[in-house]
This record gives sequence, C-alpha cells and structure tokens, in this order.
Amino acid sequence: MTINFYAEDAPMPSIREEQVREWIHRVAEDYGKKVGDISYIFCSDEKILEVNRQFLQHDYYTDIITFDYTSGKKIAGDIFISLDTVRTNAEKFETEYDEELHRTIIHGILHLCGINDKGPGEREVMEACENRALALLSQLRMDN
Repeated sequence: MTINFYAEDAPMPSIREEQVREWIHRVAEDYGKKVGDISYIFCSDEKILEVNRQFLQHDYYTDIITFDYTSGKKIAGDIFISLDTVRTNAEKFETEYDEELHRTIIHGILHLCGINDKGPGEREVMEACENRALALLSQLRMDN
C-alpha cells in the first residue's frame, strides 16, 4: 500500500514526503485504521474548481476534496488540495503556509478515518483532531 504525491497544474510543494508518510500512518493508527493506497494531487484553484464541478456538481473553490475509497479498516482515497487556497487560508488565518498545508494534508486523512466537519459541533471536533495530528508531526520532526 502506498502514499503518493503528485502535482497537477501547480508546482509540487516542498514537503518531506517520507516524514509525511510516517505521520499519516501514525495518525491512521490512532484511529484504528491501516493505510491503503492514497494519492495526493496538489493543484491550482482552477483545477480544484474543475474537479468540484465535474464530480460533485459544486460550483465553488475549496481547499480540499477527498474521494474516499476506504474499505473496512483500510483507508484509501484520492485527495485533491488547492495550493492557491491553502496560501489564501494561511493569510486569512494568520498562520504559516507550511502549517496550513500540513493541516490540509491531514484533514483529508481524518475524513478517511471517519471524522466529519459539516454537522453541528463537527467542525470543532475536526479542528481538535487536526491540532493533535499537527502536534504529532512536530514531535516526529524533533525526533528526526
């Protein structure tokens, strides 16, 4: 099972791929899940809008779209991330681009693990899960 990173209509972001893979495995384990095949597609706003229109019939920009192919305890999916919107969100929330990118990367994994963010109170739960995952990433960085 693999975690792959691709760029489409945008430059590949500067991430430490092996460290991110280890992080994703650790977060999935925290939710009792195993990692299957996961593809990250980093893209532009225009590409994510195209994906949103074509597959979800939504006519708006977003930072992430997660296509969930999870089966049982094995998470799998295609995760599109708009680097343009990640940058805009970093400015809007007054956070570092790197932190916002990693928050978005793990947001997709949390969705695959069954964490939602659309219903009442779910956004706060998602944010708490993201913050725990980001703390784990900081720990991994210190250990390496």
